[in-house]
Amino acid sequence: MNINLSNYEHFSFDLWLTLIKSNPEYKTKRNNLFRDFFKVDQSIEKVAESIRKFDVLCNNVNEKTGKNFDTFEIYYLILNDLGVDIFDFDSKKLQDFYNETEQILLLHKPILINHEISTVFSNIISENKTINILSNTAFIKGQSLRKVLEHYELSQYFAFQLYSDETGISKPNPAMFGLVYEQANVIKKTHKHQILHIGDN
Repeated sequence: MNINLSNYEHFSFDLWLTLIKSNPEYKTKRNNLFRDFFKVDQSIEKVAESIRKFDVLCNNVNEKTGKNFDTFEIYYLILNDLGVDIFDFDSKKLQDFYNETEQILLLHKPILINHEISTVFSNIISENKTINILSNTAFIKGQSLRKVLEHYELSQYFAFQLYSDETGISKPNPAMFGLVYEQANVIKKTHKHQILHIGDN
């Protein structure tokens, strides 16, 4: 797809399956951690199946309602599905688990889809245009994704980053795109037709 940069002043990029894709090692290690951390008395295959099921379900619900499932809410759904008493785990315990999954994430980082993307971003910036990230989240929060982008030295290109766990709303909710328009206008006056969102879906 060829995009005429001259038609736009601001570029909004999705993250997953647009700039990065999941590292298979991460999911395998996270699933094992989930089973061990919460002492789930189920096979690793059953744990992986449940995690995948609620990942897809919650993402679909978010896209339909425009709202956002909190990461910890998704944990509780999975635990209940696996027959674990969710009242055994408070928010501190879930935060401890999340912290451990983030360490796994940073050891097995998502993979860049296009290793020349920094050149693309640099070309956009050189034209005095601006860029943002606009991404729905589920198991991996915005705070962690910022660290991934920092590792790949991409953060410098973004005027701002918006994640559904932080905004409380999910794409394709028009309000999510409205946030892009509002923040792009803080940087410089931009009309809606001068903003392009690029994603896989």
